[in-house]
Amino acid sequence: MRFLDLAVIVAYLVVIAAIGLRISGRQRSATDYFVSERGLSWWAVCFSVVATETSTLTVISVPGVAYLGAYGFVELGVGYIIGRTIVAYVMLPLYMRGDLVSAYQYLGLRFGHKVQGLASATFLVTRLLAEGVRLFAGAIPIALLLGAMGVHASYLEIILVLAGVTVAYTYAGGIRAVVWTDAIQMMLYVGGAILSIAILLGHTSLASLHQAFAAGKFQVFDFSAPILTSPYAFVTAIFGGAVFTMASHGADQLMVQRILACRSLADGRKAMIGSAVFVTIQFGLFSLVGTLLWIHLGGRTPAQLGLATPDDLFPRFIIRDLPPGVSGLLIAGILGATMGSLSSAMNSMSNSTITDLIRLFARRSYSAAAMLRVSRISTLVWAGALVGFASMFTRTDDPVVVLGLSITGYTYGALLGAFLLGLWVKRANQRDGAIAFVATLIGMAVVVLGVRVHGRALAFPWYVPIGVAMTLLVGGLLSLSHSSAGPQESGNKPTRTEGAV
Repeated sequence: MRFLDLAVIVAYLVVIAAIGLRISGRQRSATDYFVSERGLSWWAVCFSVVATETSTLTVISVPGVAYLGAYGFVELGVGYIIGRTIVAYVMLPLYMRGDLVSAYQYLGLRFGHKVQGLASATFLVTRLLAEGVRLFAGAIPIALLLGAMGVHASYLEIILVLAGVTVAYTYAGGIRAVVWTDAIQMMLYVGGAILSIAILLGHTSLASLHQAFAAGKFQVFDFSAPILTSPYAFVTAIFGGAVFTMASHGADQLMVQRILACRSLADGRKAMIGSAVFVTIQFGLFSLVGTLLWIHLGGRTPAQLGLATPDDLFPRFIIRDLPPGVSGLLIAGILGATMGSLSSAMNSMSNSTITDLIRLFARRSYSAAAMLRVSRISTLVWAGALVGFASMFTRTDDPVVVLGLSITGYTYGALLGAFLLGLWVKRANQRDGAIAFVATLIGMAVVVLGVRVHGRALAFPWYVPIGVAMTLLVGGLLSLSHSSAGPQESGNKPTRTEGAV
Protein backbone atom coordinates (compact mmCIF):
# COMPACT_ATOMS: atom_id res chain seq x y z
CA MET A 1 0.00 0.00 0.00
CA ARG A 2 2.99 2.34 0.31
CA PHE A 3 2.93 2.50 -3.47
CA LEU A 4 -0.03 4.85 -3.07
CA ASP A 5 2.14 7.22 -1.05
CA LEU A 6 4.76 7.25 -3.78
CA ALA A 7 2.08 7.89 -6.38
CA VAL A 8 0.86 10.91 -4.41
CA ILE A 9 4.41 12.26 -4.08
CA VAL A 10 5.20 11.82 -7.77
CA ALA A 11 1.88 13.43 -8.72
CA TYR A 12 2.69 16.39 -6.50
CA LEU A 13 6.13 16.88 -8.07
CA VAL A 14 4.65 16.80 -11.58
CA VAL A 15 1.74 19.10 -10.75
CA ILE A 16 3.76 21.74 -8.91
CA ALA A 17 6.32 21.90 -11.72
CA ALA A 18 3.51 22.23 -14.28
CA ILE A 19 1.81 24.97 -12.27
CA GLY A 20 5.07 26.85 -11.87
CA LEU A 21 5.74 26.74 -15.61
CA ARG A 22 2.15 27.64 -16.44
CA ILE A 23 1.91 30.79 -14.33
CA SER A 24 5.45 32.01 -14.99
CA GLY A 25 4.63 33.95 -18.13
CA ARG A 26 7.36 35.36 -20.31
CA GLN A 27 10.05 37.56 -18.79
CA ARG A 28 11.24 40.57 -20.76
CA SER A 29 14.12 41.63 -18.52
CA ALA A 30 16.08 40.66 -15.45
CA THR A 31 13.96 43.09 -13.41
CA ASP A 32 10.86 41.18 -14.47
CA TYR A 33 12.66 37.92 -13.66
CA PHE A 34 13.61 39.05 -10.14
CA VAL A 35 10.78 41.34 -8.94
CA SER A 36 8.03 40.74 -11.54
CA GLU A 37 7.92 44.46 -12.40
CA ARG A 38 6.58 45.04 -8.86
CA GLY A 39 3.13 43.78 -9.70
CA LEU A 40 2.48 40.91 -7.27
CA SER A 41 -0.36 40.82 -4.73
CA TRP A 42 0.70 41.45 -1.14
CA TRP A 43 -1.03 38.33 0.20
CA ALA A 44 0.76 36.09 -2.31
CA VAL A 45 4.06 37.72 -1.36
CA CYS A 46 3.20 37.26 2.32
CA PHE A 47 2.59 33.52 1.81
CA SER A 48 5.81 33.28 -0.22
CA VAL A 49 7.80 34.87 2.60
CA VAL A 50 6.27 32.40 5.05
CA ALA A 51 6.97 29.43 2.78
CA THR A 52 10.54 30.62 2.16
CA GLU A 53 11.44 30.86 5.83
CA THR A 54 9.50 27.78 6.92
CA SER A 55 11.17 24.96 4.98
CA THR A 56 11.50 21.46 6.34
CA LEU A 57 13.34 22.82 9.37
CA THR A 58 10.04 24.04 10.78
CA VAL A 59 7.94 21.10 9.67
CA ILE A 60 10.06 18.35 11.22
CA SER A 61 12.06 20.15 13.91
CA VAL A 62 9.51 22.33 15.70
CA PRO A 63 7.35 19.30 16.65
CA GLY A 64 10.50 17.67 18.03
CA VAL A 65 11.40 20.78 20.04
CA ALA A 66 7.87 20.94 21.48
CA TYR A 67 7.93 17.19 22.20
CA LEU A 68 10.99 17.60 24.41
CA GLY A 69 10.03 21.02 25.78
CA ALA A 70 7.12 23.36 25.21
CA TYR A 71 6.04 26.25 22.95
CA GLY A 72 9.35 28.12 22.83
CA PHE A 73 9.05 28.81 19.11
CA VAL A 74 5.71 30.56 19.63
CA GLU A 75 7.53 32.81 22.08
CA LEU A 76 10.12 33.50 19.37
CA GLY A 77 7.23 34.35 17.04
CA VAL A 78 6.17 37.17 19.34
CA GLY A 79 9.64 38.64 18.93
CA TYR A 80 9.32 38.19 15.18
CA ILE A 81 6.13 40.25 15.09
CA ILE A 82 7.86 43.10 16.94
CA GLY A 83 10.97 42.96 14.75
CA ARG A 84 9.16 42.83 11.42
CA THR A 85 6.92 45.72 12.39
CA ILE A 86 10.07 47.79 12.92
CA VAL A 87 11.43 46.62 9.54
CA ALA A 88 8.16 47.54 7.84
CA TYR A 89 8.26 51.14 9.06
CA VAL A 90 12.01 51.84 9.26
CA MET A 91 13.76 49.84 6.52
CA LEU A 92 11.18 49.14 3.81
CA PRO A 93 10.79 52.84 2.89
CA LEU A 94 14.50 52.92 2.02
CA TYR A 95 14.09 50.11 -0.50
CA MET A 96 10.73 51.08 -1.97
CA ARG A 97 11.58 54.76 -2.46
CA GLY A 98 14.85 53.91 -4.12
CA ASP A 99 13.25 51.65 -6.77
CA LEU A 100 15.75 48.94 -5.82
CA VAL A 101 15.79 45.24 -6.71
CA SER A 102 18.38 44.22 -4.09
CA ALA A 103 18.63 45.09 -0.41
CA TYR A 104 22.35 45.68 -0.80
CA GLN A 105 21.88 48.44 -3.35
CA TYR A 106 21.07 50.67 -0.40
CA LEU A 107 24.49 49.93 1.08
CA GLY A 108 26.00 50.83 -2.29
CA LEU A 109 24.22 54.18 -2.26
CA ARG A 110 25.18 54.87 1.33
CA PHE A 111 28.73 53.49 1.57
CA GLY A 112 29.85 52.71 -1.97
CA HIS A 113 30.20 49.71 -4.27
CA LYS A 114 32.78 47.89 -2.18
CA VAL A 115 30.51 47.57 0.85
CA GLN A 116 27.61 46.55 -1.41
CA GLY A 117 29.72 43.81 -3.00
CA LEU A 118 31.05 42.66 0.38
CA ALA A 119 27.51 42.37 1.77
CA SER A 120 26.35 40.47 -1.30
CA ALA A 121 29.24 38.00 -1.10
CA THR A 122 28.51 37.45 2.59
CA PHE A 123 24.84 36.83 1.82
CA LEU A 124 25.72 34.30 -0.88
CA VAL A 125 28.04 32.29 1.39
CA THR A 126 25.50 32.35 4.22
CA ARG A 127 22.70 31.17 1.94
CA LEU A 128 24.83 28.33 0.61
CA LEU A 129 25.41 27.01 4.12
CA ALA A 130 21.92 27.63 5.52
CA GLU A 131 20.05 26.32 2.47
CA GLY A 132 22.38 23.33 2.39
CA VAL A 133 21.06 22.38 5.83
CA ARG A 134 17.47 22.95 4.70
CA LEU A 135 17.85 20.87 1.58
CA PHE A 136 19.45 18.04 3.54
CA ALA A 137 16.61 18.19 6.08
CA GLY A 138 14.08 17.78 3.30
CA ALA A 139 15.67 14.49 2.33
CA ILE A 140 15.30 12.97 5.82
CA PRO A 141 11.57 12.04 5.78
CA ILE A 142 11.75 10.92 2.15
CA ALA A 143 14.58 8.52 2.98
CA LEU A 144 12.53 7.14 5.87
CA LEU A 145 9.49 6.58 3.66
CA LEU A 146 11.46 4.86 0.93
CA GLY A 147 13.24 2.74 3.53
CA ALA A 148 9.87 1.61 4.93
CA MET A 149 9.06 0.36 1.41
CA GLY A 150 12.36 -1.47 1.06
CA VAL A 151 13.70 1.13 -1.39
CA HIS A 152 17.05 2.48 -0.23
CA ALA A 153 17.94 5.84 -1.72
CA SER A 154 20.83 7.99 -0.54
CA TYR A 155 20.31 11.53 0.68
CA LEU A 156 22.22 12.80 -2.35
CA GLU A 157 19.92 11.01 -4.79
CA ILE A 158 16.86 12.48 -3.10
CA ILE A 159 18.44 15.95 -3.04
CA LEU A 160 19.15 15.75 -6.77
CA VAL A 161 15.50 14.93 -7.55
CA LEU A 162 14.20 17.77 -5.35
CA ALA A 163 16.62 20.26 -6.85
CA GLY A 164 15.93 19.11 -10.40
CA VAL A 165 12.18 19.64 -10.16
CA THR A 166 12.56 22.96 -8.36
CA VAL A 167 15.09 24.42 -10.74
CA ALA A 168 12.83 23.63 -13.72
CA TYR A 169 10.17 26.19 -12.86
CA THR A 170 12.54 28.59 -11.08
CA TYR A 171 14.78 28.80 -14.15
CA ALA A 172 11.88 29.44 -16.52
CA GLY A 173 9.49 31.46 -14.37
CA GLY A 174 11.61 33.63 -12.11
CA ILE A 175 10.11 35.31 -9.06
CA ARG A 176 6.52 35.05 -10.37
CA ALA A 177 6.68 31.26 -10.47
CA VAL A 178 8.50 31.17 -7.14
CA VAL A 179 5.93 33.31 -5.31
CA TRP A 180 2.83 31.53 -6.58
CA THR A 181 4.19 28.01 -6.10
CA ASP A 182 5.35 29.07 -2.62
CA ALA A 183 1.79 30.13 -1.79
CA ILE A 184 0.42 26.77 -2.96
CA GLN A 185 3.07 24.83 -1.08
CA MET A 186 2.40 26.77 2.13
CA MET A 187 -1.27 25.82 1.98
CA LEU A 188 -0.28 22.18 1.47
CA TYR A 189 2.05 21.81 4.46
CA VAL A 190 -0.19 23.89 6.75
CA GLY A 191 -3.05 21.65 5.70
CA GLY A 192 -0.87 18.66 6.56
CA ALA A 193 -0.24 20.06 10.05
CA ILE A 194 -3.96 20.63 10.61
CA LEU A 195 -4.76 17.12 9.36
CA SER A 196 -2.14 15.63 11.71
CA ILE A 197 -3.61 17.55 14.64
CA ALA A 198 -7.10 16.31 13.80
CA ILE A 199 -5.94 12.69 13.62
CA LEU A 200 -3.95 12.93 16.85
CA LEU A 201 -6.83 14.61 18.68
CA GLY A 202 -9.00 11.68 17.69
CA HIS A 203 -6.73 9.47 19.81
CA THR A 204 -6.33 11.93 22.68
CA SER A 205 -8.46 11.97 25.80
CA LEU A 206 -9.35 15.04 27.81
CA ALA A 207 -7.52 13.58 30.80
CA SER A 208 -4.28 13.24 28.82
CA LEU A 209 -4.57 16.87 27.70
CA HIS A 210 -4.87 17.92 31.35
CA GLN A 211 -1.82 15.79 32.12
CA ALA A 212 0.18 17.50 29.36
CA PHE A 213 -0.93 20.91 30.61
CA ALA A 214 0.14 20.02 34.16
CA ALA A 215 3.52 18.87 32.81
CA GLY A 216 4.08 22.31 31.25
CA LYS A 217 3.82 21.09 27.65
CA PHE A 218 1.63 24.08 26.68
CA GLN A 219 3.89 26.71 28.25
CA VAL A 220 4.66 29.62 25.90
CA PHE A 221 6.70 32.08 27.95
CA ASP A 222 9.65 30.70 29.91
CA PHE A 223 10.85 33.01 32.69
CA SER A 224 13.05 30.44 34.42
CA ALA A 225 15.38 29.32 31.61
CA PRO A 226 18.95 30.74 31.59
CA ILE A 227 18.93 33.91 29.50
CA LEU A 228 22.34 33.50 27.88
CA THR A 229 22.20 29.82 26.92
CA SER A 230 18.51 29.02 26.28
CA PRO A 231 16.96 30.33 23.04
CA TYR A 232 13.53 30.04 24.65
CA ALA A 233 14.13 32.18 27.75
CA PHE A 234 11.69 35.10 27.74
CA VAL A 235 14.20 37.94 27.24
CA THR A 236 16.24 35.93 24.74
CA ALA A 237 13.23 34.94 22.65
CA ILE A 238 11.53 38.35 22.58
CA PHE A 239 14.52 40.67 22.27
CA GLY A 240 16.83 38.28 20.46
CA GLY A 241 14.02 37.08 18.19
CA ALA A 242 13.07 40.66 17.30
CA VAL A 243 16.63 41.63 16.35
CA PHE A 244 17.18 38.32 14.56
CA THR A 245 14.13 38.83 12.35
CA MET A 246 15.11 42.44 11.67
CA ALA A 247 18.24 40.99 10.09
CA SER A 248 16.59 38.03 8.34
CA HIS A 249 13.74 40.11 6.86
CA GLY A 250 15.31 43.53 6.67
CA ALA A 251 18.89 42.83 5.61
CA ASP A 252 18.70 39.43 3.88
CA GLN A 253 18.08 39.51 0.14
CA LEU A 254 16.21 36.19 0.39
CA MET A 255 13.27 37.94 2.08
CA VAL A 256 13.66 41.54 0.96
CA GLN A 257 13.43 40.57 -2.72
CA ARG A 258 9.90 39.25 -2.19
CA ILE A 259 8.76 42.46 -0.54
CA LEU A 260 10.25 44.48 -3.42
CA ALA A 261 7.90 42.62 -5.78
CA CYS A 262 4.87 44.21 -4.06
CA ARG A 263 2.93 46.99 -5.78
CA SER A 264 3.46 49.66 -3.12
CA LEU A 265 5.03 50.41 0.24
CA ALA A 266 1.67 49.85 1.94
CA ASP A 267 1.40 46.40 0.36
CA GLY A 268 4.98 45.64 1.36
CA ARG A 269 4.20 46.48 4.96
CA LYS A 270 1.14 44.23 4.93
CA ALA A 271 3.20 41.35 3.53
CA MET A 272 6.02 41.89 6.04
CA ILE A 273 3.91 42.14 9.20
CA GLY A 274 1.44 39.51 7.96
CA SER A 275 4.27 37.03 7.47
CA ALA A 276 5.24 37.35 11.14
CA VAL A 277 1.67 36.68 12.24
CA PHE A 278 1.34 33.64 9.97
CA VAL A 279 4.72 32.24 11.04
CA THR A 280 3.73 32.53 14.70
CA ILE A 281 0.49 30.67 13.95
CA GLN A 282 2.54 28.01 12.16
CA PHE A 283 4.85 27.67 15.13
CA GLY A 284 1.76 27.11 17.25
CA LEU A 285 0.37 24.46 14.90
CA PHE A 286 3.59 22.46 14.64
CA SER A 287 4.22 22.82 18.37
CA LEU A 288 0.75 21.41 19.00
CA VAL A 289 1.68 18.47 16.79
CA GLY A 290 4.70 17.88 19.04
CA THR A 291 2.62 18.09 22.21
CA LEU A 292 0.01 15.66 20.86
CA LEU A 293 2.80 13.31 19.79
CA TRP A 294 4.15 13.43 23.36
CA ILE A 295 0.73 12.32 24.58
CA HIS A 296 0.34 9.75 21.82
CA LEU A 297 3.75 8.16 22.51
CA GLY A 298 3.46 8.28 26.28
CA GLY A 299 6.25 10.82 26.72
CA ARG A 300 8.98 8.35 25.83
CA THR A 301 12.30 9.83 24.76
CA PRO A 302 13.48 9.56 21.14
CA ALA A 303 16.15 7.07 22.29
CA GLN A 304 13.50 4.88 23.93
CA LEU A 305 11.62 4.91 20.64
CA GLY A 306 14.74 3.85 18.75
CA LEU A 307 15.15 7.24 17.08
CA ALA A 308 18.42 9.06 16.59
CA THR A 309 17.14 12.63 17.06
CA PRO A 310 13.87 14.42 17.90
CA ASP A 311 13.72 15.45 14.23
CA ASP A 312 12.65 11.85 13.47
CA LEU A 313 9.52 11.98 15.64
CA PHE A 314 7.09 13.61 13.20
CA PRO A 315 8.32 11.65 10.14
CA ARG A 316 7.93 8.44 12.19
CA PHE A 317 4.30 9.35 12.93
CA ILE A 318 3.62 10.16 9.28
CA ILE A 319 5.01 6.85 8.08
CA ARG A 320 3.77 4.46 10.78
CA ASP A 321 0.52 5.93 12.06
CA LEU A 322 -1.18 7.46 9.02
CA PRO A 323 -3.05 5.47 6.39
CA PRO A 324 -1.53 5.07 2.90
CA GLY A 325 -2.20 8.06 0.71
CA VAL A 326 -2.49 10.39 3.69
CA SER A 327 1.16 9.73 4.51
CA GLY A 328 2.07 10.60 0.94
CA LEU A 329 0.07 13.83 1.18
CA LEU A 330 1.94 14.94 4.30
CA ILE A 331 5.28 13.96 2.77
CA ALA A 332 4.30 16.08 -0.24
CA GLY A 333 3.70 18.94 2.20
CA ILE A 334 7.22 18.50 3.56
CA LEU A 335 8.53 18.47 0.01
CA GLY A 336 6.59 21.68 -0.59
CA ALA A 337 8.30 23.35 2.35
CA THR A 338 11.72 22.26 1.09
CA MET A 339 11.09 23.28 -2.50
CA GLY A 340 9.61 26.61 -1.48
CA SER A 341 12.73 27.69 0.39
CA LEU A 342 15.01 26.20 -2.27
CA SER A 343 13.37 28.01 -5.20
CA SER A 344 13.49 31.29 -3.27
CA ALA A 345 17.17 30.79 -2.49
CA MET A 346 18.05 30.07 -6.12
CA ASN A 347 16.25 33.17 -7.38
CA SER A 348 17.52 35.56 -4.68
CA MET A 349 21.11 34.34 -4.98
CA SER A 350 20.97 34.83 -8.73
CA ASN A 351 19.52 38.31 -8.20
CA SER A 352 22.28 39.32 -5.79
CA THR A 353 24.95 37.91 -8.11
CA ILE A 354 23.64 39.90 -11.08
CA THR A 355 22.67 43.13 -9.31
CA ASP A 356 25.35 43.43 -6.64
CA LEU A 357 28.33 41.82 -8.36
CA ILE A 358 28.16 41.42 -12.15
CA ARG A 359 26.27 44.61 -12.96
CA LEU A 360 28.22 46.54 -10.34
CA PHE A 361 31.76 45.50 -11.23
CA ALA A 362 31.53 44.45 -14.89
CA ARG A 363 33.44 46.65 -17.32
CA ARG A 364 30.81 46.30 -20.04
CA SER A 365 27.08 46.87 -20.32
CA TYR A 366 24.57 44.17 -21.23
CA SER A 367 21.31 44.34 -23.13
CA ALA A 368 18.08 43.39 -21.36
CA ALA A 369 17.96 40.08 -23.23
CA ALA A 370 21.59 39.27 -22.43
CA MET A 371 21.13 40.10 -18.75
CA LEU A 372 18.07 37.86 -18.58
CA ARG A 373 20.12 34.98 -20.05
CA VAL A 374 22.89 35.58 -17.52
CA SER A 375 20.28 35.64 -14.73
CA ARG A 376 18.96 32.24 -15.73
CA ILE A 377 22.46 30.79 -16.09
CA SER A 378 23.25 32.12 -12.61
CA THR A 379 20.17 30.31 -11.28
CA LEU A 380 21.51 27.03 -12.65
CA VAL A 381 24.96 27.63 -11.20
CA TRP A 382 23.60 28.32 -7.73
CA ALA A 383 21.33 25.29 -7.95
CA GLY A 384 24.38 23.11 -8.50
CA ALA A 385 26.24 24.81 -5.66
CA LEU A 386 23.32 24.29 -3.27
CA VAL A 387 23.21 20.59 -4.09
CA GLY A 388 26.94 20.38 -3.45
CA PHE A 389 26.68 22.02 -0.04
CA ALA A 390 23.62 19.97 0.92
CA SER A 391 25.62 16.80 0.31
CA MET A 392 28.07 17.90 3.02
CA PHE A 393 25.46 17.50 5.76
CA THR A 394 24.93 13.85 6.62
CA ARG A 395 24.16 13.86 10.33
CA THR A 396 23.69 16.27 13.23
CA ASP A 397 23.06 15.69 16.91
CA ASP A 398 21.12 18.95 17.25
CA PRO A 399 17.70 19.72 15.76
CA VAL A 400 18.36 20.95 12.23
CA VAL A 401 16.21 24.03 12.79
CA VAL A 402 18.65 25.21 15.48
CA LEU A 403 21.63 24.42 13.25
CA GLY A 404 20.10 26.38 10.36
CA LEU A 405 19.37 29.42 12.52
CA SER A 406 22.84 29.28 14.07
CA ILE A 407 24.55 29.41 10.66
CA THR A 408 22.84 32.69 9.79
CA GLY A 409 23.91 34.07 13.17
CA TYR A 410 27.50 34.31 11.94
CA THR A 411 26.69 37.00 9.38
CA TYR A 412 23.30 38.53 10.13
CA GLY A 413 24.74 40.88 12.75
CA ALA A 414 27.20 42.38 10.27
CA LEU A 415 24.50 42.76 7.60
CA LEU A 416 21.93 44.42 9.85
CA GLY A 417 24.66 46.41 11.61
CA ALA A 418 25.80 47.88 8.27
CA PHE A 419 22.28 49.10 7.51
CA LEU A 420 21.86 50.63 10.98
CA LEU A 421 25.33 52.21 10.79
CA GLY A 422 24.29 53.91 7.57
CA LEU A 423 21.03 55.10 9.12
CA TRP A 424 22.26 56.26 12.51
CA VAL A 425 25.90 57.33 12.06
CA LYS A 426 25.90 60.01 9.39
CA ARG A 427 29.65 60.56 9.68
CA ALA A 428 30.44 56.96 8.71
CA ASN A 429 31.94 56.54 5.24
CA GLN A 430 32.88 53.62 3.00
CA ARG A 431 36.08 52.80 4.89
CA ASP A 432 34.26 52.77 8.21
CA GLY A 433 31.49 50.54 6.88
CA ALA A 434 33.86 48.05 5.24
CA ILE A 435 36.20 47.73 8.24
CA ALA A 436 33.31 47.42 10.68
CA PHE A 437 31.69 44.75 8.51
CA VAL A 438 34.84 42.61 8.26
CA ALA A 439 35.67 43.09 11.94
CA THR A 440 32.19 41.89 12.90
CA LEU A 441 32.49 38.76 10.76
CA ILE A 442 35.78 37.90 12.46
CA GLY A 443 34.45 38.77 15.90
CA MET A 444 31.31 36.66 15.45
CA ALA A 445 33.39 33.64 14.45
CA VAL A 446 35.15 33.98 17.80
CA VAL A 447 31.85 34.41 19.67
CA VAL A 448 30.05 31.50 18.00
CA LEU A 449 32.96 29.07 18.15
CA GLY A 450 34.67 30.12 21.37
CA VAL A 451 32.27 31.74 23.84
CA ARG A 452 30.82 29.35 26.42
CA VAL A 453 28.68 30.09 29.46
CA HIS A 454 29.07 27.43 32.15
CA GLY A 455 30.24 25.04 29.47
CA ARG A 456 27.30 25.71 27.14
CA ALA A 457 27.19 27.63 23.87
CA LEU A 458 25.56 31.04 23.72
CA ALA A 459 21.92 30.86 22.58
CA PHE A 460 21.59 31.60 18.85
CA PRO A 461 19.16 34.57 19.23
CA TRP A 462 22.01 36.52 20.87
CA TYR A 463 24.30 36.21 17.85
CA VAL A 464 22.64 38.98 15.84
CA PRO A 465 22.39 41.59 18.66
CA ILE A 466 26.07 41.02 19.48
CA GLY A 467 27.03 41.35 15.82
CA VAL A 468 25.01 44.55 15.42
CA ALA A 469 26.66 46.02 18.53
CA MET A 470 30.12 45.15 17.15
CA THR A 471 29.40 46.82 13.80
CA LEU A 472 27.99 49.98 15.37
CA LEU A 473 30.82 50.22 17.88
CA VAL A 474 33.65 49.74 15.38
CA GLY A 475 32.03 51.85 12.68
CA GLY A 476 31.05 54.59 15.12
CA LEU A 477 34.56 54.85 16.60
CA LEU A 478 36.16 54.92 13.14
CA SER A 479 33.81 57.69 12.05
CA LEU A 480 35.21 59.92 14.82
CA SER A 481 38.66 59.82 13.19
CA HIS A 482 37.68 61.95 10.20
CA SER A 483 35.39 64.72 9.10
CA SER A 484 31.81 64.05 8.07
CA ALA A 485 31.14 61.79 5.07
CA GLY A 486 31.47 63.19 1.58
CA PRO A 487 28.52 64.38 -0.49
CA GLN A 488 27.92 60.98 -2.11
CA GLU A 489 28.05 59.13 1.19
CA SER A 490 26.22 61.41 3.60
CA GLY A 491 22.64 60.71 2.64
CA ASN A 492 20.88 57.99 4.57
CA LYS A 493 17.87 57.77 2.29
CA PRO A 494 18.41 56.61 -1.29
CA THR A 495 16.90 58.73 -4.01
CA ARG A 496 15.18 57.30 -7.01
CA THR A 497 17.78 55.40 -8.93
CA GLU A 498 17.93 52.87 -11.71
CA GLY A 499 17.14 49.57 -10.09
CA ALA A 500 16.61 47.64 -13.30
CA VAL A 501 19.15 45.05 -14.17
